[in-house]
Amino acid sequence: MNNSCTNRLISSIKTEEIQSPIIMVQTGQCSNSVGAENILSLIKASSKSANLIETGCDGLCFLAPKVIIEYPDRTTSVFNNVSAKDIKLITNKLNYNEPKTNSQNIATDLLNNQTRIAMDQCGYIDPVDAKSYISKGGYQGLAKALDMSRDEVVSEIQESKLLGRGGAYFPTGLKLQAVSKAKGKSKYVVINAEEGEPGVFKDRHLIEGIPHRIIEGAIISAYAVNSPQIIFYINAKAKLSLTRLKNAIKQSYKLNLLGKNILGSEYSIEASIVQGAGGYVCGEETTLLNTMEGDRREPRIKPPFPTESGYKYSPTLVNNCETLSNIPFILNNGADSFKRTGVENGYGTKIISLSGSVKRPGVFEIQMGTSIHEVIEKLGGGSEDEKSQFAVSIGGPSSGLLPHNQLHTKIAPGRIHQTGIMLGAGGIVVLKNTNNVLEFIRILAKYNANESCGKCTPCREGTPRIVNMLDKLKPSTNSSQYREELSNLAEVVSSASLCGLGQGAGTPIRSFLHFWPD
Repeated sequence: MNNSCTNRLISSIKTEEIQSPIIMVQTGQCSNSVGAENILSLIKASSKSANLIETGCDGLCFLAPKVIIEYPDRTTSVFNNVSAKDIKLITNKLNYNEPKTNSQNIATDLLNNQTRIAMDQCGYIDPVDAKSYISKGGYQGLAKALDMSRDEVVSEIQESKLLGRGGAYFPTGLKLQAVSKAKGKSKYVVINAEEGEPGVFKDRHLIEGIPHRIIEGAIISAYAVNSPQIIFYINAKAKLSLTRLKNAIKQSYKLNLLGKNILGSEYSIEASIVQGAGGYVCGEETTLLNTMEGDRREPRIKPPFPTESGYKYSPTLVNNCETLSNIPFILNNGADSFKRTGVENGYGTKIISLSGSVKRPGVFEIQMGTSIHEVIEKLGGGSEDEKSQFAVSIGGPSSGLLPHNQLHTKIAPGRIHQTGIMLGAGGIVVLKNTNNVLEFIRILAKYNANESCGKCTPCREGTPRIVNMLDKLKPSTNSSQYREELSNLAEVVSSASLCGLGQGAGTPIRSFLHFWPD
């Protein structure tokens, strides 16, 4: 391989000194929902000569709309919860920098209390500008990978013990090795950006805020398995994510990070985007592949696994956005550096989507091994109702509920409680109090029943039956026999279903029966 890819990357950009203040307006999907686009328009109208940049959200969603001014000396002024009345103050500050405000320090403290690998620089650079990403160390991991053999890249990722971050936590290095050694005329790398799970919005933050890191991780993975094609499978409802990803890919082609002989190497790679069919079940990798091929939205029977026979019956590597966003760090800093974070059974970090009855909702990247209590109290600011004994939904509709006295439970891959509760994709929803637990369980059960594709009988017939039994669960029917029947049904659905939706549909029921026996 060409051993000067790093030099070619560095020479592809010119780092220019900031001559005038830069105004960054965070316009991620969450920020836009509270008026960030309007703030952007007002700043444009008030200061037409301003150097204005749209960025993604930094994850501190409770502070949106957020505006940052970066001055030539690299100091900043930060404005949180901006409204129309603040526009004059912001434009006046283009000429001078005043001391930081208390609200600024809150944001700084929250960012400092995180360990940002996947989300590093998210919200603070132009998301689609490849040169901006490169100036912050981006694509260095790719350049190093291209100076290594494919086997060396696979070995480095295996050595890091990176686990997938989509919910199953399968070793990423093993997947790479399987596709690398698989025989086939063509191989594909598919990026799962469907994220149809309620209560989870981390991947959209990554795509909207720092898409080039995902692209870099995808290219490294494709190089490692010798695939000439990466395909982004993105939720059709994620319009802003789609726009920014398209523009970021165009930028990558312009800088020869995609296309023929990237960075002067012998390796060529193409990228394309497919819009998802929608629905929770489309997050399952074989269902995703079916819809890519125009088939029905349902899972395939495994084996064969996608690593052997995936897209177009070819060996296919399927990884989600967060997983891929960790790979550039590993290649750039080494596996040992990655393993300095997290815990032995789960190195690295996890991005948590925190919402519900919490004072500071947002997206936080924390080390594996952090307790749920620390996430809610230290980062989320605690429950909105401090006097209530709230419950927590963790892992989405395929997982379950934990009561207030179980918040010492630590963030970890796979199951975090004997009832089958899983971390999943990292969604945590705080319930205001425990009085509405049964109703919340009903909502989860109805969601799973509605999202069932209907292919396998246990899920198709069992999930509506669970809903029916929950609807009838009242003090008059709340006998030990009735609850045992409900528990048995949940177990049958979980153990006999074909894919993760049905296999997880019984977990909310089991957690409810375990923690709220009365």
